[in-house]
Amino acid sequence: MTRRLPSFARRFIPPFAAWILAWSAPLAPVPGFAPAATLAAADRTPTRATVRPAPHRPAPAQVAQAAPAPAAASAASPPSAAAAPGFAERPEVRDFVRQMVDRHAFDEAALLSLLSRARGSDRVVRLMSPPPPGTRRSWPAYRDRFVEPVRIREGLRFWREHADTVRRAAREYGVPEEILVSIIGVETIYGRQTGDFRVLDSLATLAFDYPRRAAYFREELEQFLLLSREHATDPLAWRGSFAGAIGLPQFMPGSIRRHAVDFDGDGRIDLRGSPADAIGSVARFLADHGWQPGGATHYPVRVDDEIRARIVVETGIPPQLTAPRLTAAGLPEYGLSSPREIPEDEKVSLIDLPAGESGLQYALVSANFFAITHYNRSYFYAMAVIELAQALQDAARPTTQARTAP
Repeated sequence: MTRRLPSFARRFIPPFAAWILAWSAPLAPVPGFAPAATLAAADRTPTRATVRPAPHRPAPAQVAQAAPAPAAASAASPPSAAAAPGFAERPEVRDFVRQMVDRHAFDEAALLSLLSRARGSDRVVRLMSPPPPGTRRSWPAYRDRFVEPVRIREGLRFWREHADTVRRAAREYGVPEEILVSIIGVETIYGRQTGDFRVLDSLATLAFDYPRRAAYFREELEQFLLLSREHATDPLAWRGSFAGAIGLPQFMPGSIRRHAVDFDGDGRIDLRGSPADAIGSVARFLADHGWQPGGATHYPVRVDDEIRARIVVETGIPPQLTAPRLTAAGLPEYGLSSPREIPEDEKVSLIDLPAGESGLQYALVSANFFAITHYNRSYFYAMAVIELAQALQDAARPTTQARTAP
């Protein structure tokens, strides 16, 4: 959008320069931001958003986020976004704008004008809302959506095409190659489904018309506006998922600013058009969230006594502080054992995976499993990433063995 300038200025300043003047303002350094070689040296020309048609269903990364809410949170249905007043006219939006002016030196009139062009979306609210009470969750059904032939075939192709980049990211950040490839497959099928929602519309709707998570999405709206200014990109040009996630790895704006890297070395971060930047950013994200190089993600478990086992089952993310964190030596006390050897000093947690009519499946999970849940707060999601990674590794093994055979 173009901020209105005095008439004398409009006669001498080209339109694009006027747009830059309207949206550019000095920014204080952001703690944990990408190194100087990335956005600090970014090409300041606007980047064109990658737009790919998406099917009428939630992107994979967000399905798991729509977990059942506590009864108190889900009792009140959100107001209709379409029926709400224009965003710029609402008191809570004006408060948000004043905060952006005070914190980040945005121009108040320009920001109100931008938000007046955002459109509330009932569809976004519907897609974010929890499933109806009584919906049965099934880990096998969820798994089958992601560990399937298309993602395995496309994952192998993506891995071959970007083998050097995947190898370099794994070496620099300590995250296995197959995990990096798997996450991009679960998120967008390697760029096929990056979403075609206007990011500004999605974030504004969820920030002001979705009370369950309004605080989180207002923070992401703040991060998005800063991101657009840093990239000198029109905020109305960005496209993403219904929850505002962007690019091949479906990073939220805050994650882009904190964890994304310029892995192809072209002086700018582009998660929509650069597979290398996407691969490196996923690797850094996991490393920043506690990935332990060389460690396992989980261990199989035998549950000999379900009553005692239930005492240690984790029921939230992050793990409940009151639940015991176990070592191998402490497993028998709760009727647990594992057919695999667990390092003596490794702390593990017991999780359950509801399997519909089949009851429950259990696993002992490590710090690396919980690193994946920072990407998406769902045990189903993390285990799907792990199992797709294993399927990709298994499928790639015959080719690797053929190349190395005498």
